[in-house]
Amino acid sequence: MKIAAAGYGAGGYDFPDRANVLRVILGEETGAPEATTISVLEANIDDLSPQILAYAMDRLLEKGALDVTLQPMQMKKGRPGTLLARVGAPRDRETMVQTIFAETSTLGLRTYTAERRVQARHWVDVETPHGQVRMKVSAEGCLRRRSMKTAAASPRKSGVPLKHVIAEANFRPT
Repeated sequence: MKIAAAGYGAGGYDFPDRANVLRVILGEETGAPEATTISVLEANIDDLSPQILAYAMDRLLEKGALDVTLQPMQMKKGRPGTLLARVGAPRDRETMVQTIFAETSTLGLRTYTAERRVQARHWVDVETPHGQVRMKVSAEGCLRRRSMKTAAASPRKSGVPLKHVIAEANFRPT
């Protein structure tokens, strides 16, 4: 929503325990086809092995996280650390908080609400000389991404480097 106007007013009666005020906000639709509210959870972790971090990431994705990222960072006193960030539905926030506490060594995390916008997209199967690769395509046909699970299986079967399979898939019609 794009805010068009906001107004405030006060009533004529004084309540002893609360203010007698009103706020009205008028807005216009932005036209974003897929704007949704998401919750973001972030934790700074400086004492956990990469294997455990990868496992925690997998657990969060299994429990319904839309995305989980691990980012290297420099923490206080020069210690190397990792920023774990989870994006998902607000209704899953508490489950995800408990999973992060259970699967990592963090003693605290940040939570906040954000807006997520995505382009409409769909999956297509693309034939390459090395096998079938699953691609994600935007509604306009301009955003193509390969499914790494499918693409990674093709080079193992054919012995062709993954980068070549991906290049072939990107130049095939969808």
